[in-house]
Amino acid sequence: MTGADDIIRSVRDLPSLPAVVAELLVTMEQEDIDTHVLAAKITQDQALTAKTLRLANSSFYGLQSKVTSIAQAISVLGFHSIRTLVTACSVTTSFKPRPGAQFDFGGFWRHATASAVAARVLARHVRVNADTAFTAALLHDLGRLVLVTRLPAEYAQVAVWQREHDCATAAAEQALFGTDHAIVGAALAAHWKFPQQIQAAVADHHALLPDDAVAPVNLTTVVQAANVLAHALDLGGLDDDQAPPLSLAVWRALDLDDAAWHGVFAETEQLYSDMCQTLTP
Repeated sequence: MTGADDIIRSVRDLPSLPAVVAELLVTMEQEDIDTHVLAAKITQDQALTAKTLRLANSSFYGLQSKVTSIAQAISVLGFHSIRTLVTACSVTTSFKPRPGAQFDFGGFWRHATASAVAARVLARHVRVNADTAFTAALLHDLGRLVLVTRLPAEYAQVAVWQREHDCATAAAEQALFGTDHAIVGAALAAHWKFPQQIQAAVADHHALLPDDAVAPVNLTTVVQAANVLAHALDLGGLDDDQAPPLSLAVWRALDLDDAAWHGVFAETEQLYSDMCQTLTP
């Protein structure tokens, strides 16, 4: 069976994201950005432009009037939001299911989208950048797609192992491959040159802290909570979906009262449907 090191190395052989998306990712850590130049480059990709504009005009953003160009969308929504949408549109078309694939690609992307929406909603409550949270949560499980598309027959055994040992997906992956989707996903995020904080959030989205630990309020804790929330609300419609555990330390760090949590639940459910219809492949 393929070893963990071989799997991590294989990430380097995966296709890169489109050039314009790679350029947008560089801007995540820059302050001086020529948005007019980048808007023109985005517009050169007609399919990406069309999907981005559909998202910009969805109820997710609740615009009062329709935007018809990337430049207009940037002026109305801001560059950060459009960069997030362009990146999301590209990422969600980066892996194609093979004929006869047993893996539920649709369910995968529904959960990823639900997690991204939940992260964006939650981030605003705890003063974490909402666009970065959306992107990191959308990416958090991408390591599964690397494993599924690279090792389809072997990955089919993950579900079998889970049933036999009553364990989480990551534990079954570790048993079978010596690594898990969080580690592989972080390697993919590095290959695609996402910022370090996004790589860390992907790598640690299942990390459990001791109950007496003091957790920071950062991108990783938001993605951890958003993933659990998306599972708990069953927005992905996955078979036998179970919410993974969330560290008590993370729950305390987020420090939301019951009313705030109910608001997060309601807003996530409200925004998810429209975003999923447009974003999910």
